[in-house]
Amino acid sequence: MTRHGTRGLTRRTLLRSSAFATLGTLAAPAILRAQTSEIVIGCAGSHTAWMEEIVAPHMKSAIGADILFEGTKSSVNLEKMASNKDRPYLSVVQMDDPVMIQAVEADLLSPITADAVPNMADLRPDAVHMDGMWCNYVQPWAGVAYNTDFAPGGVSSWASLWAPENAGQVIIPSLQNTEGVWTLYAAAMLATGKPFAEAQYEVEAAFAKLEELKPNLLSVYSTMSQAFNLLEQGEITMLAGNFSSYTLPRKAEGVPVDLSAPEEGIFAMPSGICLVKGGPNPELAQAYVNEMLGPDMQAAIADFASSVPANTTVKAGAVVPEGVAIHSPDWAFVAANRREWIERFDKLMAL
Repeated sequence: MTRHGTRGLTRRTLLRSSAFATLGTLAAPAILRAQTSEIVIGCAGSHTAWMEEIVAPHMKSAIGADILFEGTKSSVNLEKMASNKDRPYLSVVQMDDPVMIQAVEADLLSPITADAVPNMADLRPDAVHMDGMWCNYVQPWAGVAYNTDFAPGGVSSWASLWAPENAGQVIIPSLQNTEGVWTLYAAAMLATGKPFAEAQYEVEAAFAKLEELKPNLLSVYSTMSQAFNLLEQGEITMLAGNFSSYTLPRKAEGVPVDLSAPEEGIFAMPSGICLVKGGPNPELAQAYVNEMLGPDMQAAIADFASSVPANTTVKAGAVVPEGVAIHSPDWAFVAANRREWIERFDKLMAL
C-alpha cells in the first residue's frame, strides 16, 4: 500500500461483514439490517491511507458497512452531489468547511442530529456548524512543508517563499484546492503588514504579492501527492500550505520532510463530515458518522493523521506548535468569493 499516493477518483470495495458489534444487533433498526450494507463515501484523496487502514476495518466490525470510497477534492465532491441531486449515490461526504457552506446553500445536505448521532454530544461546540448541517471530525494544522536535506533549519517565515535564493524551488496549491487560501492570505499579510485576521480581506494586495512569487515557483499543483513526491525527492525545497496530517506521518516514516510553523502564524484546517440529502442507506450513513465522531475513531485518526480530534473526551493526535498563533479564516468570505478568486488565480499564476 502506498501511504502517500492520491488516487484521484478512486473506488475501492472493502470487505463485507454482517457484524454490528459496537452498536449491538438488537439495537439496529430492522430497515438497516434488511438493506444492503454498502454505502459510498466521498472523501479527500489524501485520506486514502487512513480510510483503508483505520476506518474501513473499524466500520466493518462496528456497523457491518461495506464501504465504497471515492477520493478526490472537496470541490469535486460538491460537483458530484449537485449533478446527482435527484438521484444521489453518495451517502456521506467528508470535505472542507467552505465547500460545506456551498453544499448547504445548494440544499444538498441533511442535518446531523444528536438522536441519530449521539456522539455529537461530546464534540467541541465550534465543531458543529449551522445547527448540525455538518460537523468537524479532525483538525490538522497547516504551515510550510520543507525538505530537511535542503532546508535543515526549517522555514521561519512565510516570507521565505518569496526569498530570491529559493527561485524555482517552491510549489504552491491552486486555489481550486482549499489549502490554496493559505498562500493567498500569507501574501496579503506580507503585503500589508496586517495580522492574518485583518489581512485575509485584503484581496487586491494578496494578488499583487502573489505575482511577485512567480519567479520562485516550479509549479502550481491541483493534486497534492504529485507535488509532495517532488518535495520528498528534493526537486523542490518548500511546499506551501501543507497539513500536519500529510507531512508528519511521512516524516515519521523516515522521509526527509518536516512541517514548519512560520513565526507569523499557522492555519487551522478543519475536516468536515456530512450526510447527503436523500442519500442511500440513511440509517447506515448515520451510524457511520456516529462512529467517525466517537472516541475510538477520533483517537485512531488523530494519531495516524497528526490531527487534533473534535471529540472532547479524546486526548490524542497532533502536538500543535507552542507560541505560534493559529488562524481560522472567515470561511463564509471564502465561500462567497472563491469562484472569482480561482479564475483570477488561474490567469495570474499560469506558468
